[in-house]
Amino acid sequence: MLSRTADHLFWMSRYMERAENLARLLDVTWQMSLVPQSLEAVNQSWNAIIALNSLEEAYAAKYSTVNAENVLRFMVSDPDNYASIHSCLRLARENAHAVRGTITTEMWETLNSTWLEAREKTFEQIWGAGIGDFFEWVKMRSSLTRGTTLGTLLQDESYNFIRIGTLLERADNTARILDVKYHVLRTHEDEGATDFYEWGALLRSVSAFEVYRKVFRDVITPERVAELLILHKDMPRSLHFCMNSVIKNLDLIANRQSGETTRQAGLLHAQLHYGRIEDILEQGLHEWLTDFMDRIYMLGDGISKDFLVPMSEAA
Repeated sequence: MLSRTADHLFWMSRYMERAENLARLLDVTWQMSLVPQSLEAVNQSWNAIIALNSLEEAYAAKYSTVNAENVLRFMVSDPDNYASIHSCLRLARENAHAVRGTITTEMWETLNSTWLEAREKTFEQIWGAGIGDFFEWVKMRSSLTRGTTLGTLLQDESYNFIRIGTLLERADNTARILDVKYHVLRTHEDEGATDFYEWGALLRSVSAFEVYRKVFRDVITPERVAELLILHKDMPRSLHFCMNSVIKNLDLIANRQSGETTRQAGLLHAQLHYGRIEDILEQGLHEWLTDFMDRIYMLGDGISKDFLVPMSEAA
């Protein structure tokens, strides 16, 4: 496969998954902001989203204060913000257009119609209709794109690059959501109905509420939430699940220069496969997740160098 084609497929899937995961992060933050708490605590959560995406300077250039409406406008529909949902859907469509002959008609129509509908939505329309409904729409369009890919695309190298892009992005964003929310919730725990609501909202943000109930059949605790989202190999949005699939797909596209990237992926997978939540928490969850996100970034960089850089540049 031409490396430029692989590059477009990889980033098409990453941007679509990024849009979904950003919708999930914003949705849980919005839900938690409705729970009775101090204004300072609410704004701290919104500020964490900006900081986590390294957008402090870009945000400060447009807004003087951090609050729900400003952050949502910036992260949902701002075309100048490369990390907004608007920009992610546009970039997913642009990358799909570049490989129109490689993907199926159904995939193209799904991605194209998603962008055409998204670009017509102003923030005022989204806000007025209910911001939560918009987040559900983004998640549904991402699921439709993923389902169309699984149901129509030949499972060759094109499929492998799409899956690797999707799963790397998902692992990174699950780690981000957990890192942002875990310590905020631990700081404000009160053992009451509010606490249950907040932990339930976090689980729902990664479609894990029902899964948690099935796996643990007990009250929601921070340690078990972390265990489910990090180590449970059958949970579709867990770090372990994502790395299982990354390893499988990397093995299928391996070339002569990808040995080190595969080794690094294997080391990260082994840490999840044989890890214990007690050891992770003892090390410090924030520190562990920060290290994981750094290694995911390096893994993506290795994949780019091994597979996605045009051959003339790689030589």
